[in-house]
Amino acid sequence: MAETALVERLKTLTTPHLADACLRVGAPVRCAPAGLRAVAPGMRCAGRTRPARHVGSVDVFLEALTGTDPGDVLVIDNGGRLDEACIGDLVALEALGAGLGGMVVWGLHRDADELIEIGLPVFSLGTMPTGPQRVDPRSPDALAWARVGAFVLTSSDFVVGDADGVVFLDEDRLPAIIPAAEAIPTTERQQAQKMRGGTNFREQARFDEYVARRATNPRLGFREHLRALGRAIEE
Repeated sequence: MAETALVERLKTLTTPHLADACLRVGAPVRCAPAGLRAVAPGMRCAGRTRPARHVGSVDVFLEALTGTDPGDVLVIDNGGRLDEACIGDLVALEALGAGLGGMVVWGLHRDADELIEIGLPVFSLGTMPTGPQRVDPRSPDALAWARVGAFVLTSSDFVVGDADGVVFLDEDRLPAIIPAAEAIPTTERQQAQKMRGGTNFREQARFDEYVARRATNPRLGFREHLRALGRAIEE
């Protein structure tokens, strides 16, 4: 897939659909921890990861912006710290001017009102008035990778963020993940339409049949049953 077209398709997909698609194609499901949320409702982003590890000074972000492509997402690793904000309005303005599609911060932000006004999608663990009061030694590979929760991200990863959170996707798996994610809304819409028409989901899923089969085969799972019907919703 050409990257521009790929990103445009990602922008039409929700993080739940992408997470479910990962399960369907056997790709790892890599979601940021639940506390990492959008600064304001309606913010969403999708793009290639541009990692940066923060050590107390904004110059690492300025350097990270050099060579980025429009729509890239700056993924900032501040170790999940809750004692300092590592980005604010000036970094957001610089990122917006560089054409970035958003920022994902494994840490805190400040200047919340200004960030909302700027409008660049920002996802973080929350806000705090104080910025860093330290400058730690910087690793030579500070722009090579960033950690968010349990996951290490590089420029070979893509990131999508919306109201449900943030999901990270391996570039090599996107040709399988995206079509699978695109198929899910169609199935869900059909199921919802039938429910509004009076056919509840238990009927659509032939739930009584599932219960009867499970009685003779306790290892049978509901997801396996739904897969056989082509009506999977849980993955």
